[in-house]
Amino acid sequence: MFGTSQISIGEHGLTGDLYIGARARGLVVFPHGRDSSRSSRRSQQVAQSFRRQGLGTLLLDLLTDQERAAQGGDGVSGVDEEGLAVESLAQRLLEVPAALPSEARVMPQALFSGGTGAAAAFVAAARQPETWRALVSRGGRPDLASNYLTQVRAASLLIVGAEDTEVLALNRAAFIQLHCEKRIEIVPRVHHLLEESRSLQAVSLLAGNWFLNHLAVVA
Repeated sequence: MFGTSQISIGEHGLTGDLYIGARARGLVVFPHGRDSSRSSRRSQQVAQSFRRQGLGTLLLDLLTDQERAAQGGDGVSGVDEEGLAVESLAQRLLEVPAALPSEARVMPQALFSGGTGAAAAFVAAARQPETWRALVSRGGRPDLASNYLTQVRAASLLIVGAEDTEVLALNRAAFIQLHCEKRIEIVPRVHHLLEESRSLQAVSLLAGNWFLNHLAVVA
C-alpha cells in the first residue's frame, strides 16, 4: 500500500490518515489529544514537510468524535492540568502498531506531538520501547508523563518557543528526567509553536532532521 488511506485503530475505532510514499524511510505518528485534531491545518503542513523528506505519516485522533463533542472540543473527561487521563490516551496509542497495514508495520516508527498528545507519546514510548525509535515534542507537556520519563529509550527532542515561559520551564524539568539520547531546542522570539509560519518552518526542519537521523532504513 502506497499513497493515502484512512484506517481504524483499536476498540474505540479511532480514525487515522495514513500516507506512505514509495521510498518512505520510516513512519511518523502524530497523536492528537485534547488540544487539536488530525484535521489541524498546521499539523497537516508539518506532515507534508515530513513526506517531502521521505517519511511516512499517520495523523491520528486519540479521541472519538463523540468524546470531543461531549467536552466541547477540550477532550476526554478527566483530562486536566494534572494529566489524569494521559495514561488512558497512551493506552490507545499502544494499539497503533498492530493496526497498521503490513507495509507500515515493518517500518521504524516515531512520534510527533504537542500538548497532552505529547504526554501520551512519552508514556507510549516508555511502555513500547521496541516500537518507538524517536520522539519529538513541540511545545508539549512531557511533565504530565513524569512517572514514565526515566523509562523512555526513544531518542527525544523537545522543541519549545522561547516566549512560552511556563511550558519552557516544564520542559526543562522533564528534560532532566530523561535518560535517553535527548536534546532541547528553544525557538527564539516565539510563544506558541506552529502559530506562525516561521515557527512552523523551524519545527518542521528540526523535527524532520531528528527523525531522519534516528530512523534507519529497513532492509
